[in-house]
Amino acid sequence: MTPEFDLIVIGGGINGTGIARDAVGRGASVLLAEMGDLAGATSSASTKLIHGGLRYLEYYEFNLVRKALKEREVLWRAAPHIAWPLRFILPHHKDLRPAWLLRLGLFLYDHLGGRKLLPATKTVRLDKPPFSSGLKSLFRRGFEYSDCWVDDARLVALNARDAADRGAEILTRTKCISARRENGHWSVTLENTATGEQRLVTAKVLVNAAGPWVASMLSGVAGVNRSSNVRLVKGSHIVVPRLFDHDRCFIFQNGDGRIIFAIPYETDFTLIGTTDVDYQEEPGKVAISKDEIDYLCRSVSEYLETPVKPEDIVHTYSGVRPLYDDGAKDAKAATRDYVLELDGGDAGNPALLSVFGGKITTYRKLAEHVLEKLEPFLPFKNGPWTAYAPLPGGNFPVLAFNEEVQKLRDAFPFLAASHATRLVRAYGTDARMILDGVSSPAELGRNFGHDLYEDEVLWLVGREWARTAEDILWRRSKLGLRVSKDEADALDGFLKDYLATRTSASA
Repeated sequence: MTPEFDLIVIGGGINGTGIARDAVGRGASVLLAEMGDLAGATSSASTKLIHGGLRYLEYYEFNLVRKALKEREVLWRAAPHIAWPLRFILPHHKDLRPAWLLRLGLFLYDHLGGRKLLPATKTVRLDKPPFSSGLKSLFRRGFEYSDCWVDDARLVALNARDAADRGAEILTRTKCISARRENGHWSVTLENTATGEQRLVTAKVLVNAAGPWVASMLSGVAGVNRSSNVRLVKGSHIVVPRLFDHDRCFIFQNGDGRIIFAIPYETDFTLIGTTDVDYQEEPGKVAISKDEIDYLCRSVSEYLETPVKPEDIVHTYSGVRPLYDDGAKDAKAATRDYVLELDGGDAGNPALLSVFGGKITTYRKLAEHVLEKLEPFLPFKNGPWTAYAPLPGGNFPVLAFNEEVQKLRDAFPFLAASHATRLVRAYGTDARMILDGVSSPAELGRNFGHDLYEDEVLWLVGREWARTAEDILWRRSKLGLRVSKDEADALDGFLKDYLATRTSASA
């Protein structure tokens, strides 16, 4: 008998997993299919900020900024292990935006809504310690304001975890190869990309949250003949050894009207980004270009005593944003707000909803709006619920992270401070479940380097759909910045052997 769901979601990025989580929590039966790994594309390639988007005020995107600002503390409360506040410094550049305009923008930013715990904007001196170290002496004044940081890929994994815990079926490495309207339902063929095995499922409603592949999903898979407006824009980042001794982030104005962030990253590094480049190629092959590297190095170096050079770079990543094409001349001016397009929904013509654009910050509101549009077609038992519900591991007060680390060390005294901190940053209160019954490092199993032990790896395989070293080292964590090639290869070999053994045992 063909399995039937209320809702099938195509795409395992932040929008898809957020929609799946919200829908299953309202009582719908949900299946999510992702052709690669969770957050395998755009959703792991962001600047990793929960922010209102200060620069969007210049494009009069007040509704988008207000919506995003209100979400900052909502997401922080839901996931205080993977999200936390940051203070940003915007140096005044006398040849670019005037100081009065910056003050006005930051006044609006402080008062458009949602700020309760985050501190307000203030003026800071940049010609005195600690901020004078590293900056050129001509930058003497700046404005400090608040936003938040989030581990984007872990945010996706935790939304998928919560959806699965509530009853959703989450399929990774599973491609949707056909979706057709038949007998008032969607008939969807899914294919396991590792084995080639195919599976037929049906649904009352189909959500196309395929990110950069949203248009090809519409026309090539679902057979919907419409020229939906999607604009693919590439954003790239570079990672260099840590540039500053303090914990502040910098937001640098650029002569072309864009801004560049320089953000403390994984303790020992600085993350620099991003670019905005129209992109016409295959989204799965996106990579930073030499021009983008030169642009980021040149832009940030305008503010620094010691220039950043291409040879300083230790890592790069790029992603393709599937923006709604609103006709803006430049990529940097294209709207970052989301657009939801509904096709069908009348008698005998099941609904298809496609998601264009969106930001990490507004994914939860996007999910609510998706389900609001789909309510006429789905039997929801409950209403909106995610605004006050913690994500897995996030059930502790937003200001109690350090206390949570100490609780973990009290329960497991053999943990080094750095190890305990990393575990709580990744898993929050779930770290105790990973360590349950363990009384010494030897009982954690094989050490793959940098305190990544077998117990944690098996948790990621069993509870977070990790299948390769890349999944673990670059998406479930950022340990890829630290491990050697030999360590990564050893982890990959272990995973292949473990998964093969598990497959044989279940055959």
